[in-house]
Amino acid sequence: MSHPIIFDTDPGVDDAQAIAIALRHPDIELLGLTTTYGNVDVKTATHNALLLSELAGREVPVAQGAAAPLLKERHPPPVHIHGANGLGDIELPPVKGTADSRSAAQFIVDTLNARPGEVTLVTVGPVGNLAAALQLDPGITSKVKRVVVMGGSIREGGNVTPVAEANMFNDPDAAARVLTAGWPLTLVGLDVTHRCVLTGEHMARIEAGQGALGKVLAGSYGFYRDFYREFLGIDGCCPHDSCALAWLLRSELFTTQRGHLNVVTAGEAVGQTIFAPEGRDFIETRWSRTPLVEVCLGVDGEALSDWIADTLA
Repeated sequence: MSHPIIFDTDPGVDDAQAIAIALRHPDIELLGLTTTYGNVDVKTATHNALLLSELAGREVPVAQGAAAPLLKERHPPPVHIHGANGLGDIELPPVKGTADSRSAAQFIVDTLNARPGEVTLVTVGPVGNLAAALQLDPGITSKVKRVVVMGGSIREGGNVTPVAEANMFNDPDAAARVLTAGWPLTLVGLDVTHRCVLTGEHMARIEAGQGALGKVLAGSYGFYRDFYREFLGIDGCCPHDSCALAWLLRSELFTTQRGHLNVVTAGEAVGQTIFAPEGRDFIETRWSRTPLVEVCLGVDGEALSDWIADTLA
């Protein structure tokens, strides 16, 4: 079955791995890449999205989007994780293409209106572009097939604060809007992405199978791997963003639960995702007032990591 998708991204080493899957997998129809700040500033994100597509020999529309959060102060990009250029500070070839003239939000709205009921939005960075698209056209909630969000954490805790995952923390106001918009939504968060490890052996296979793009994936992987060795004590990296595509294509690898989501937008816990399981009674009903969504709580991490390598090898 073909999955027409828009991939909303802030590339980013793990974003690059996921973009490679979106460009390569026969069951994905990549309609466009929309870019946002996050791992890098938005101009660098757009440059990287264009570059990765060109290295794969594909012409894919790239629309530039959010440069900052809706309301909160923007934090500097995490250069210690992804490098200043987002791809491990390796030397990169020049880019030939240019971005689409439309904003990311307008590109999303136009695409969903052109193909109602067909397109899945897969977003793996701060979700300001989706929030902006909702502002432009609230009716897209009934026209999207599904929204898959890589972000948040239900039981795992945070990776940038004790309770907050990076994408939710970077723009909690946009996240609160997107996660409660009432469209079909699946959250793929740290509860599953931290169970997956892309090893050096995996990356050697990917490099051999991806040509010019493989050299960039392998070169940036080394920088990212060094961070994870120190941060989590693993010899490899967590392929966070690829997990969102894996859910779309290999949902049988995941265990999920339905319930109600929200995001803390102020205070010490800003960016924390709060999940109330469907049917669970709490002392107040306010925890269960948001629309029902699906969250991923478990995964076969070894099988998922092997799937990434198999797809790209």
